[in-house]
Amino acid sequence: MKKILSFLLIVMLIATTLLVGCGKNAKSDTANTNTVPNKSTATSSKVKLVVWHYWDGQQQRDALQKLIDKFNASQDKIEVSSVFIPRTELTKQLTMGVVANKLPDIAIVDNPDMASFASMGIFADITDKVAPIKDEFYTGPISSCELNGKYYGVPFGSNDLALFYNKDMLSAENIQPPTTWDELKIAAKKLTKPGATYGLAIAAPKNEEGTFQFLPWLLSTGAKFNEIGSPQGIKALSYLTDLIKDHSMSGEVINWTQNDLEKQFVTKKAAMIVDGPWIINTIKSDAPSLNWGVVKIPKDKIFSSDLGGENWGIIKGPHEAEAWQFIKFTEQKNIMIEYAADFGYIPPIKDIAENDDAITKDPVMSVFLDELQYAMPRGPHPKWPQISDAISTAMQESFTQIKTPEQAAKDAQVKIDSIIK
Repeated sequence: MKKILSFLLIVMLIATTLLVGCGKNAKSDTANTNTVPNKSTATSSKVKLVVWHYWDGQQQRDALQKLIDKFNASQDKIEVSSVFIPRTELTKQLTMGVVANKLPDIAIVDNPDMASFASMGIFADITDKVAPIKDEFYTGPISSCELNGKYYGVPFGSNDLALFYNKDMLSAENIQPPTTWDELKIAAKKLTKPGATYGLAIAAPKNEEGTFQFLPWLLSTGAKFNEIGSPQGIKALSYLTDLIKDHSMSGEVINWTQNDLEKQFVTKKAAMIVDGPWIINTIKSDAPSLNWGVVKIPKDKIFSSDLGGENWGIIKGPHEAEAWQFIKFTEQKNIMIEYAADFGYIPPIKDIAENDDAITKDPVMSVFLDELQYAMPRGPHPKWPQISDAISTAMQESFTQIKTPEQAAKDAQVKIDSIIK
């Protein structure tokens, strides 16, 4: 009964938000709401499935359409189409769609959002289908699809974070790419040139992107995602704060996004950055003559990275079997290798990724592949957004020295403990 009342309250709150928002952007909200198609329909010859996604980039849209076209051409029983839902609207549309019966058959979601949607009862429990094949996937990606021992999705594509470094700058200082926190601290200090270059840069805005960048440091100490207030968590926050204090890292990182890091790197304002494979082509385009490389994020106790990427989620309904048939098609080796390359992903299935020459023989992508074995999901937890906010707030408070790392971490821990009770 409590779950039902809680869900109805969420729906009422979102409905209120939508009504308030109409006054500011009526045309956009109306367009998004009215053009959302209903769940799949069956014609005399085909079952029609609808996939929702939030990609606004043309590369991702084209890649998804190419994948769908291949499936549609492979058989004559099911026809799949896709619909773009802005990321800021996706949660609202999925939640309100339960009441209005305007849901897709499949949704592509950011992996940390999986647990939240599953807890709402939107996704079908597909444990019977996933359990027999779960060991085929990397631990991080498949773990992001699990909640309370049940599986509500399948990894679509994966990525992670690693350390980009300027080879010429390191060579000039006779520095080898760092592998430990101690080595990184020494390297960052030597590479820093006041007024010109910082040794290291990360993205630390007060949002999910900041949390995404902090978690590898937290997890490397041996702490879990919800243990920022532990001695290990305080150690991680203190380590990064100290890099700002000794000017090896700019205090402006609290305003920088991961795209900003790429600009700092190609303009040689940062000798090393923590970022993902999505910036590789941009670096090559912005600075074709730049001599750079990638290594795993230096470790404290263990190597660690943060899991990025998306998951498939099958919406509860009459065509779960057909939706699963489509997803299984995408898991074929040749199909997954092709779409992963189109999206810039690492295939989440171990055997496929580790036998993809385009990844294993590439000096950059092979590092991200190696890092994937250490990449852990954010959470999973139904209230991940609130947990993430507490973590990114602690980063801001510590990096700006409003609070000591210890106080910021402990205050965040109090918030997290109250969230997960």
